[in-house]
Amino acid sequence: MNEASASVHQSLHFYISGGYACGYLSNKEAQSLIAAPPHLIDVPLYSKLVQQGFRRSGLFVYKPHCDNCQACVPVRLGVNEFKARRSQKRAHTQHQQLSATVLPANFHEEHFALYTSYQQARHAMQSSTQENKAETDDAEQYRHFLCKSHVETVLVEFRAGDQLKMVSVIDVLSDGLSAVYTFYDTHDKKASYGTYNILWQIAWAKTLNLPYLYLGYWIKDSQKMAYKQNFQPLEKRINSQWRKD
Repeated sequence: MNEASASVHQSLHFYISGGYACGYLSNKEAQSLIAAPPHLIDVPLYSKLVQQGFRRSGLFVYKPHCDNCQACVPVRLGVNEFKARRSQKRAHTQHQQLSATVLPANFHEEHFALYTSYQQARHAMQSSTQENKAETDDAEQYRHFLCKSHVETVLVEFRAGDQLKMVSVIDVLSDGLSAVYTFYDTHDKKASYGTYNILWQIAWAKTLNLPYLYLGYWIKDSQKMAYKQNFQPLEKRINSQWRKD
């Protein structure tokens, strides 16, 4: 971190949010530690914060800060050490003809339509939580959640011919990529879009000479997070140290 970023880091304030329903563990209340003001957080500083377990949602940079719960574990993958499993190789072969285009993090109606369809398919049977509500309200909520950023953020769209199949929101950090959010066509029941997407991000990080892919939080008792264990060797941040499984 350069002197300018170090000075800005000293100007940051951290505050604890009010309690809200946990989006991952039922009957749990969550809180977050939030870094502010967000406009001071540039790429070098945000990279340092991600290394310390923070994430980004729109303009807000946060990490879980829950009383009596340490379930959310930051995880990252060393891309040069990763070795694909057979099932992951099959997913890559299945979808390798998808074309990928990197775009600025702007609003696109086609992306929003796919996002809405994805949310309806994935969350229709779930109770409304603060997190899900923030993701599913309307186009303006979508803009704030995925298109607003003070750091280097891109959208990557994946197409089969002219058909949009998947979109990824990715932050480009000083030492890696941070997978912010991915949504895809849930009508393709035999597809492995999620797996292919992570494989694509691993390959892209390598081409950028970035050593890590940050995958957000892993929660042992959350089925939604179980897929992250399939990418090894996974590093987990425990007691302020990154440790390999």
